[in-house]
Amino acid sequence: MQQRSKQYEEQAAKPAPHVLKFGAELLMDGRNLPRPVNYVLARVTPPKGVEINEKKRPFVVVDPRAGHGPGIGGFKAQSEIGVAFQAGHPCYFIGFLPEPVAGQTIEDISTAEAAFLERVISLHPEADGKPAVIGNCQAGWAVMMVAAKRPELFGPIIVAGSPLSYWAGVRGENPMRYTGGLLGGTWLTALMGDLGAGKFDGAWLVSNFESLNPANTYWTKQYNLYSKIDTEAPRYLEFEKWWGGHILLNAEEMQFIADELFIGNKLATAGIVTSDGESVDLRSIRSPIIVFCSKADNITPPAQALDWILDLYGSVEDIRAHGQTIIYAVHESIGHLGIFVSGSVAKKEHDEFASNIDLVDVLPPGLYEAVMTPKEEASTSDDELVGGNYLVRFEPRTLDDIRALGGNSMEDDLQFAAVARLSEINLGLYRAFMQPWVKAWANAGLAEWMRKMHPLRLPYEMFTPANPFLKGVSSTAEHVRENRQPLSPDNVFWQAQEKMGKAIESSLKAYGDLRDRAVETMFHAVYGSPFLQALAGLKASNAAPRRRPGVDAVYRAFVAHRIEELTKNIAQGGPREAAIRALLYIRMPDGVADERGFRLLERMREDAGGDLTLADFKTMVRDQFFTLLLDERQAIDAIPGMLDADPELTSRMAKTLRKIVEVLGVESQLGKSRLTEITAMFESRKKAEGPKNGSPEKDRFQQVRPTKVSAAAKLHRPH
Repeated sequence: MQQRSKQYEEQAAKPAPHVLKFGAELLMDGRNLPRPVNYVLARVTPPKGVEINEKKRPFVVVDPRAGHGPGIGGFKAQSEIGVAFQAGHPCYFIGFLPEPVAGQTIEDISTAEAAFLERVISLHPEADGKPAVIGNCQAGWAVMMVAAKRPELFGPIIVAGSPLSYWAGVRGENPMRYTGGLLGGTWLTALMGDLGAGKFDGAWLVSNFESLNPANTYWTKQYNLYSKIDTEAPRYLEFEKWWGGHILLNAEEMQFIADELFIGNKLATAGIVTSDGESVDLRSIRSPIIVFCSKADNITPPAQALDWILDLYGSVEDIRAHGQTIIYAVHESIGHLGIFVSGSVAKKEHDEFASNIDLVDVLPPGLYEAVMTPKEEASTSDDELVGGNYLVRFEPRTLDDIRALGGNSMEDDLQFAAVARLSEINLGLYRAFMQPWVKAWANAGLAEWMRKMHPLRLPYEMFTPANPFLKGVSSTAEHVRENRQPLSPDNVFWQAQEKMGKAIESSLKAYGDLRDRAVETMFHAVYGSPFLQALAGLKASNAAPRRRPGVDAVYRAFVAHRIEELTKNIAQGGPREAAIRALLYIRMPDGVADERGFRLLERMREDAGGDLTLADFKTMVRDQFFTLLLDERQAIDAIPGMLDADPELTSRMAKTLRKIVEVLGVESQLGKSRLTEITAMFESRKKAEGPKNGSPEKDRFQQVRPTKVSAAAKLHRPH
């Protein structure tokens, strides 16, 4: 712990402290922008032996400003940045300094991040796709806000452990969401910002995380170090280097986060309006969105990560109508930090996302779940088509699948709406009657003293080598190391210690569970009161407390124009467009897409001459998909004419199409009948072309057999 305190002081003395394990080159300093912010853009240097393909889309990792310093996305060699490097992608990092620029706002930060992405795009003019952006935890909602305002800057977006629907959760499981209500709303946020002389101490955010698990905070973490002192110290110090790096936010920034997001929950319903009068509507995002969450995450449970989809869309057809592709992956057991820190997660989920990022970018619009099967269990003979250690399948889902993960009832939403109303009232009362007095005697000296005396900072300050009462610790510790005599696990005192440790841990867990139940019961008793809800104006009508945002006339006109355009061009295109349309037609009843099919589609793209960029290929796939949705029969009847445009290319496309169907198989009866129909179309074109060298090619379409899949991989039929 003395080493931890020394490390803490060294980090605090750095002008730009971070925990990146990779070298980095500063490209842009947000303090030099027209609206300066304390954010920076850096290009991450790949480790030795790693070759980067500059034509691959860059990855940009954005770390959370939620109380800690930056760098957690590149905390280890096996990390989000590490796996992107292994896949050959250039990597960039958006971090921040510990002190905010005076006057900076969340909107200013969004503008800066857009400028950073513009710079990254300009550095890779030949890249096959816009940057893939990863937003960890609190950075997830920030990235989504930027993408809603500047959708043209983004490739696929990965939000890991990111809260987007702040009221959502499951009764008895997610107590953190009740905290704001029991504190009376965000007036306390304003008070702490005023006492901090205009700055909010991020250590208060970290203390909220610490309080969730008292057993780990007050006992298990320390006991784990003590009982494994011979091996645990390096891991402990590495993590504490980040965990103890508390940063500051402007009071205005934190107030926005608390009012608009934590309590107001406005992001999920397009309720945030920027200074230029525009709504931040997540339906404006044009890039695929990958949501990665975990059932064991008590900070951002699956409902908070995913229920924004239920707020914005009435059905999967609604998602498709907006041209959006949304993919989610739910881990069964990893905790919140493990989502973007764990090496095992990096080796599996993040590695597969990085390896298949181009597949994600060309998926047809809709809602999917990413299902990862170990390669040896995937029953595939085409191992060269599987990029990593897992076969990734994107299986279609419906909104009912999101609801099945848990969420709020109408009664729950009414209670959280009452919290939001009461918060506005209390904040108004504070600003009118208390804030002038607090600001009158608050000053920078008091703010600095409060920060130094914060309960999370004191342990770092107390164990510093400068403490005169601990001068002899270093020499004594060295003497103990030299004469270390570990005990056998059979030792009776060791066993007694272990039992006592488990008893203390169990007691603290029981206390935490009892506290959480009491908090939840109190919340529902207070905010479930019909009198309080009526006083807050929620009983004035029978309208839902969370109204789904409407669709404006401009968007309706755009959709009508696109429908007219696609209908008019339904017979346009050649063999390449026809083959993609035919493949989608065959595969739509099964709905699933996986990386093997995409790699074969890439060959189809190359066979057609290689003149098609990934962006153009994505547009082509989506156009053919929407054409089938608009008028399936007319779209299929147009295929023979499209094949006649280039007989030689038709032959190459037919071979690739056969290979794709052979590899992926056809599961449903409808899919098999469609396969027969398409086979006849391609055969008729071959007969019209005539045999080559006197021997017509044997038709292999008819040899396709259904692929066997496990019960867990059975597909939901798309609506």
